[in-house]
Amino acid sequence: MSLLITIRVALRALAKNKMRASLTVLGVVIGIAAVTAMVSVGMSASQLVQSEFESLGTNVILVFPGNERSRGARSGQVLTLTPTDCNAIAEECESVLAASPLVGAQGQLIFGNNNWSPRSMLGVGSDYLTVRNWQMRLGEFFAERDVANANKVCVVGQTVVKQLFQTTNPIGQTIRIKNIPFEIIGVLDTKGVNIVGEDQDDLVLMPYTTVRKRIQRSNFNNVDVIMASAKSTSRMKMAELEIKSLLSDRHKIAPGQPADFNVGNSNEIAGVFAIITGTLTLMLAAIAGISLLVGGVGIMNIMLVSVTERTREIGIRMAVGATPKDILRQFLIESVVLSVIGGTIGIILGILSSVALTTLINNISSGKEWPVVVSGTAAIVALCFSAAVGIGFGYYPAWRASRLDPIDALRYE
Repeated sequence: MSLLITIRVALRALAKNKMRASLTVLGVVIGIAAVTAMVSVGMSASQLVQSEFESLGTNVILVFPGNERSRGARSGQVLTLTPTDCNAIAEECESVLAASPLVGAQGQLIFGNNNWSPRSMLGVGSDYLTVRNWQMRLGEFFAERDVANANKVCVVGQTVVKQLFQTTNPIGQTIRIKNIPFEIIGVLDTKGVNIVGEDQDDLVLMPYTTVRKRIQRSNFNNVDVIMASAKSTSRMKMAELEIKSLLSDRHKIAPGQPADFNVGNSNEIAGVFAIITGTLTLMLAAIAGISLLVGGVGIMNIMLVSVTERTREIGIRMAVGATPKDILRQFLIESVVLSVIGGTIGIILGILSSVALTTLINNISSGKEWPVVVSGTAAIVALCFSAAVGIGFGYYPAWRASRLDPIDALRYE
């Protein structure tokens, strides 16, 4: 018997029992839809985390002051990082593209009758935008001469512009911070909210020297953090080693002694988050995959019932010339067809479910918007797996049907 005829016979047999076939398909549909949806949502979360760290900057390396130890216990932070350390990192570390010191500040902005307290107020260096991979929307960023002279200039984010100026062009306007006038020379491009819902555009940037001398009125020559950027991702580790070596020499850290600084990079943190989200995605897919196995067991049960109900039909087919191989092939085709139909419907429902879940998360979450990701790989793998389920769970009933004795089958009532 030709394969084409066998397929026609198998499809005709399925069409005779539409309700039973539909219930069999349902288990596979649920399994495939669950796997596709869970993997897609997991990939959406992974992309969100990755984009969040990319918004921090390009290959960013952070240098923090170390912790002071008193009798073996940590007693506090040592403010040992200086602007000259930052300059040395930028000039002497070959793998470093740029570096900028960071000094935190707080205060209220006043413009005319309007006032606003920004989420973030930072004193930075002239290369800060290079490190953060941030673009200007209007005007220009302050130059090295502004840093050297502690000029009263600032650059603001989009949220500050909306709160203080509305339709007024902010470039050239003067705002007051702690009664000190600052000229706005530039407006940053939009960054949006971060992963925890904090507005990255609600900030003011000033020369770090201005923050120290004019706002904090401090004579300390230190910075809170040094933010550096490696020339490429492949040179991140080398840049870290160069920074550690340079600062150890500058701070006279003897071999074997604890350093008075800590160095970390955003890629390491992003890698940890990627492992976490990847593990969660696999776990969700594995849980959803259990329903696929349940669907496979359902196929096996239905096919066993079908073999029992169609024993006389099998005997007649064998009596008119069908071989055990033909019977085996027919029942295998029936189980695979059920699985593939269920897999196709499941993929469609899984895609729709992943879009719906992502939209729901974005509606109830105040954080950064989750990207809508449809995992084509997961869909293809799920479809292939559904076909494998049909073959795997359908083989035994098919084999059992092919081993029936034609005479006993014809006598079966």
